[in-house]
Amino acid sequence: MSLDFSGRVAIVTGAGGGLGREHALALAKRGAKVVVNDLGGARDGSGGSASAAQAVVDEIIAAGGEAIANSASVTDFAAVLAMVQETMDKWGRIDILINNAGILRDKSFGKMELDDFRLVIEVHLMGSVNCCKAVWPIMTAQNYGRIMMTTSSSGLYGNFGQSNYSAAKLGLVGLMQTLSIEGAKHDIRVNALAPTAATRMTNGLYPEAMLNAIQASDVVPAMLVLAAQDAPNRTILCAGAGSFEAAHISLTKGVYLGRDENVEEALLARLSEVTDPAGQSIPANGIAQGHQEITAAMSAQQF
Repeated sequence: MSLDFSGRVAIVTGAGGGLGREHALALAKRGAKVVVNDLGGARDGSGGSASAAQAVVDEIIAAGGEAIANSASVTDFAAVLAMVQETMDKWGRIDILINNAGILRDKSFGKMELDDFRLVIEVHLMGSVNCCKAVWPIMTAQNYGRIMMTTSSSGLYGNFGQSNYSAAKLGLVGLMQTLSIEGAKHDIRVNALAPTAATRMTNGLYPEAMLNAIQASDVVPAMLVLAAQDAPNRTILCAGAGSFEAAHISLTKGVYLGRDENVEEALLARLSEVTDPAGQSIPANGIAQGHQEITAAMSAQQF
């Protein structure tokens, strides 16, 4: 697998600091031309400034790389389209999209305002949708693209006080699943990364000693692999503190119960069998999950 990005053009959102900055610097170091996008707002999404993105661009240029700054909000589709057009005007192609922009508005669900729920969904999920939509025709036409969604363990497994963030982050996995299928014929590979890293987004979530163990730079290798020419497709990588794992949405073998009377009681009685992970599989797509159920019914000669 080659991790040489010479000649490639990458857009990294939320790249003014933290993980996004590390992603942008690493791609540029390996030869990519980078659009450093960052609204420059606070952790909760308020405010905005172009200085954060420009500072990263200055770092890249000082190291001999090529980069431009962009302060578009990923929630503004017109601004995202303008960013993509600016990139095409300057470099003529877009090979890599790293969807990293995000905000936090943590609070327990019972105390959370719906506006805070909607805004987090808008930035994380719809922001990624906007960026994917803007680059999709370009990647389709050039028959090449690498897109990375930034998901989270909070989306995959839940986390107290983060219902809005969790919903957005698992939504990105669903988006990745379908785009990876739709983009395959044009060699557009779509994957997701669940990082564990010390950034301003994690301030206050971990003790100091633990924060020192989860540096943002530790996540970069997983991003580079998912953005590479030889990248996998439809993969969820987890990364942090020097460790790497893959997460899967799997399907148990289940139990066929048919349509007999009292099937509800039978399901309750055999629920432990239904949830037994032994022999579980990873369906190739949603149809494959339905096929498993239909096959069981046909084998029982119920139709």
